[in-house]
Amino acid sequence: MSSPIHSDFLTVVRERQSIRKFDASYQLSEHDIKELLELAGTAPSSWNLQHWKFVVINAAEAKKKLHPIAYGQQQIIDASVTVAVLGDLQANQNAEAVYGPVIQAGLEDAYAGYPSHHILLAQIEEAYAVSETSRYRRDEAIRNASLAAMQLMLAAKAKELDSGPMVGFDADAFAEAFHVPPRYIPVLLVAIGKASKPAHPTARFPVDQTTVWNGF
Repeated sequence: MSSPIHSDFLTVVRERQSIRKFDASYQLSEHDIKELLELAGTAPSSWNLQHWKFVVINAAEAKKKLHPIAYGQQQIIDASVTVAVLGDLQANQNAEAVYGPVIQAGLEDAYAGYPSHHILLAQIEEAYAVSETSRYRRDEAIRNASLAAMQLMLAAKAKELDSGPMVGFDADAFAEAFHVPPRYIPVLLVAIGKASKPAHPTARFPVDQTTVWNGF
């Protein structure tokens, strides 16, 4: 059965916390996981290229394989699912799938503000016409995949679930163990399930401390 959706956005944002202790008896269905990932996939991305790939870790053997890669963090075992969010270094290759239907439908106002799809696609290819290890490709992969990861955590909270982002893992070992193609880079892990203990209290800087108006 799908988890209920919490419609109060401000409550979702304020109540979302990073959870480390999960109820190992709670299990999400494949349908529920797909629903969360669908919501995560509505995140914005540069040129709508959707620079993310999700690796779902919910089987016992897969969790056991990931556990040492994540330096023995227990949430890998206890959370219902851990989603590895990968960034796409070759997201330009998504352009045809994204814009092909738009072009065929003749929706010229859907070219992200460009006067024609030729100009749009040419600019995408120009931006990616550098080596596959370039800083631009890597920055775009991490930046856009992180947007999807944040959306995933908010979606989980909206459905009255708990989550915790994890960057404490060996990305190279993950790529090797889970046969990640070189096109993708591991960005972070997101454990999702039901908390068995509340998050540790945390403080946030006041907005006046984190904000500069109109430049330094």
